Amino acid sequence: MQSFSLAYGKGWLDFSFPDSIHVQQIAPGFVPGAVDPAAEVERALDHPLGGINLDQFHNAKSAAIAVNDKTRPVPLHQLLPPLVARLERMGISSENIRFYFATGTHTPMTPSEMRSLLPPALAERYPVYSHDCDDVAGLVDLGRTSFGTSVLCSGHFLQNDLKIVTGNIEPHHFAGFSGGAKTFSIGLAGRETINRNHSLLLDSCSHTGEFDHNPLRQEIEEIGRLAKIDLALNAVLNEKKEIVKAFFGPPFDVIRAGIPIARQVCQTPVRGRYDLVIASVGGHPKDINLYQAQKALTHASMLTRDGGVVILVGACPEGSGSQGFEELMTSAASPAVVLKKFDRVNFRVGPHKAFQFARELVRIRVILVSELPAELVRRLFLIPAGTPVQALDAAFELLPANPTIAILPRAINTIPLIESV
Repeated sequence: MQSFSLAYGKGWLDFSFPDSIHVQQIAPGFVPGAVDPAAEVERALDHPLGGINLDQFHNAKSAAIAVNDKTRPVPLHQLLPPLVARLERMGISSENIRFYFATGTHTPMTPSEMRSLLPPALAERYPVYSHDCDDVAGLVDLGRTSFGTSVLCSGHFLQNDLKIVTGNIEPHHFAGFSGGAKTFSIGLAGRETINRNHSLLLDSCSHTGEFDHNPLRQEIEEIGRLAKIDLALNAVLNEKKEIVKAFFGPPFDVIRAGIPIARQVCQTPVRGRYDLVIASVGGHPKDINLYQAQKALTHASMLTRDGGVVILVGACPEGSGSQGFEELMTSAASPAVVLKKFDRVNFRVGPHKAFQFARELVRIRVILVSELPAELVRRLFLIPAGTPVQALDAAFELLPANPTIAILPRAINTIPLIESV
């Protein structure tokens, strides 16, 4: 027997196959982390990109640091302490160094949730705030982008003298890559700004791995420029969530420098498409809910032939993750009806996730291994499975004899380059 262990929640699930069945594991080659990750972060801080120097911000009396929420595995315990130490050496007092959790349209975080994500020494000493995209009084108008989006963003964050974003540079299923200005441009924006930006995912160039021609990603950069975000501290992580390389400087310079390293970590050639693709979302926190888990389906479906099957492996302990997504899916008679009902003109984040699911479900079947109630899974037009054995049994009933099979052990962090055969 051959067995493959896939990340699931905070644990693992094993998928086993007889030796007579060929299973192709698709994953980029391992890139080792920095020998000394703390030294790598210090190196990035010592040598900012873009020809800037922290000394030029010597007049700053306050600093705002945007950090990702609980759905992103950012190594804050490694990035933040050396950054904060430098801000204090500049003369900024602890009460004027403020952390803003960039929740975007996600539910605002509680004080205990925010402090649990920060290093204890920082959580006890510095002010923390959670963004609320629906708090209109807390937003300021920065004008319009060249794409016509009205930019409303956190005024509380922008009132600080020095504005810094943090995060990871990794594949994103429609923004091309995360990182750079995105933590602010989306994470600290108002709901309507996010809705308008995300409506650009309907463009054919808004897909994983695309930066230069991706209108959604380019608007993210434009919002960052409108807000005059000063600095970004980003990291590229390997499959073990180790820091491979860190980058510090103006957000655009950081994302441009980080993308080639992210490609080294995440990109891999693939020959053709498969009958069955088994995809792990990547474990906690990437599979915290189905809303987040969908990102893995995007990558898995790229490798699945029409009429094929994807087994999506994600615990989803917090449910579907979006009432708007769930309502649009469960109110329709089929995935095709979901696509017809989706309002492209009055685009809204939440229901857009239903569009992304339905777009794949009209051509493939999806079996979900999760903690979600089976009845809810069925109403979302997915096939529920409680165990790997149940999932494989269901898949083989839908497929021809001797199907071609691929496994994506970390689907979200894999950029497949499909080669013609």
